[in-house]
Amino acid sequence: MRLVFARCTVDYEGRLTAHLPEATRLIMVKSDGCVAIHADGGAYKPLNWMNAPNKIVEEEGVWRVSNPKGEMLIITLHEIFSDFTHEMGMDPGLQKDGVEAHLQELLADDPSFLVEGLELIKREYPTDLGPVDLLCRTSKGETVAVEIKRRGEIDGVEQLTRYLDFLNRDPLIKPVHGIFAAQEIRPQAKVLAEDRGIQCVVIDYDEIRGIESNRLRLF
Repeated sequence: MRLVFARCTVDYEGRLTAHLPEATRLIMVKSDGCVAIHADGGAYKPLNWMNAPNKIVEEEGVWRVSNPKGEMLIITLHEIFSDFTHEMGMDPGLQKDGVEAHLQELLADDPSFLVEGLELIKREYPTDLGPVDLLCRTSKGETVAVEIKRRGEIDGVEQLTRYLDFLNRDPLIKPVHGIFAAQEIRPQAKVLAEDRGIQCVVIDYDEIRGIESNRLRLF
C-alpha cells in the first residue's frame, strides 16, 4: 500500500463533476489500484475515490486516475509531505460470525432462495482480493457473484463492487453480475447497490432454515 500525505486539489470527471479545494489530505493507493482520498475526519469514508480496475498516470505534480467507464480523478499535488509504500501481504479477510457463515452454507446448498433457477458454481470462489462468498450461474447461463452479510452496510456493497470489477476482467466468466444478500440492508447501502447495478435480496434466516415465514423480499 502506498500512502501519500500532500497538500492537493482533486477534480472528478464522470457522471457528474466534483471539486475538492486545496487542503492537506491522505492519498491511499492499494495494491489492486484502488485510489482513495481522505481527510482527517469522516470516519472510514473517503472524500473521493476510484475503484479498480483503473489506470494511474503520474506526471509532474499531477496524477490522472481513469477507468474503463470513462471516469477520471485528477489529483494536483501542490506540496508532498510524505510518500511511502509498505508491503502488507495477502489479507485473510474478515472472519464471518456464526450467522453469516450459516447463511452462506444454507444458500450454497440452495441458491434459488435468492433468485429462481440460480445454481452454485463454487463457494468461497478465490480471487486476488479475497474469496467471493458464492459464485453462481443463472438459468440463462449468466455468472453471478453473491456477497452475504448478516447486516448489509455500504462497506459490503463496496466489497462486492471490488470483486465484480476483478471478476469482469476474466473473459471466461464475464459478464459477472452481483447480488448483495443480507438479513437487513440499510437504505444507504441499497441506494449505492442499485446505482452500481447490484441486486439486493433481504433474507429470512428462519425461512431458509425450513421455518415457515413470508418475509423474503427481492428488491
